[in-house]
Amino acid sequence: MMKIKVGTHNPLKVRATRNVMEKIYTNVDVEGIEVDSGVGDQPIGLDETIQGAVNRARNAFLDADLSVGIESGLLAAPHSITGYLDLQWCAIYDGERVTLGVSAGFEYPPVVVEEVLKGQEVGEVMDEVTGVEKLGQKTGAVSILTKGLLDRTENTEQCVLMAMIPRMNKGVYF
Repeated sequence: MMKIKVGTHNPLKVRATRNVMEKIYTNVDVEGIEVDSGVGDQPIGLDETIQGAVNRARNAFLDADLSVGIESGLLAAPHSITGYLDLQWCAIYDGERVTLGVSAGFEYPPVVVEEVLKGQEVGEVMDEVTGVEKLGQKTGAVSILTKGLLDRTENTEQCVLMAMIPRMNKGVYF
């Protein structure tokens, strides 16, 4: 059995990891554990967001075959309405090397980005904007913004699968 630890208790991130890993490996045990990301609660920028994912993966690697860290962050995006897109980064660690993947990015409404840049977390602001408490642990902002065409679990699955590409093709990567 492939034992996989995910560096979070967020049920959507754990579910997304399980969904992808069950397609790749026949028998998996996926468990979420709370770990420190080592970055701010609301990462901004490529370096901070990726570092948070890598830290989560490395810190979750306890009695596991693989560990997974997933971190969402705002990344500067020229020509966008707000100047930022939200991207989820996934780091997968096997005790030796890290592989990375990223999800499809999207732009939050201007009021959300304005408040985040003042110090609030995206989740807090989106909860206020939508009136849905803990939206990020339910369907996610992306589900509201896409009118249900893509939910946060599916969006998170993208970054997990992208981080698995080198592991699924070891002969050409390693």
